[in-house]
Amino acid sequence: MAGWWRRHPAHRRYMLREASALFLAAYALVLLAGLVALLRGEAAYAAWRAMLATPWSVALHALALLFVGYHALTWFQVMPKTMPPLPVAPRHITNAGLLLSALLSLALLAAVWVAGA
Repeated sequence: MAGWWRRHPAHRRYMLREASALFLAAYALVLLAGLVALLRGEAAYAAWRAMLATPWSVALHALALLFVGYHALTWFQVMPKTMPPLPVAPRHITNAGLLLSALLSLALLAAVWVAGA
């Protein structure tokens, strides 16, 4: 029974999507470790930030970004399939979700940038 998902391309994509959730969970743990370091004091937080600046950490963050991007894309592709029927093409619903997500991300980035300036 092991390896059933390798036989069909749709099953491989499904398993890749599910595996991408592990990167989401790992990144949540990294952020949680940052909060714990922040609670422990300035030295612990500085050490956590220094750990994030290592080449291995940057490479893992880049890999996580790719998997999280794939996870988000597939999430928006599933959205029209789980909604009640609408008189709109499913790709328009997917594209609207992706566009709204990108716009809100840019707005949040701009707000953080303005607050830091």
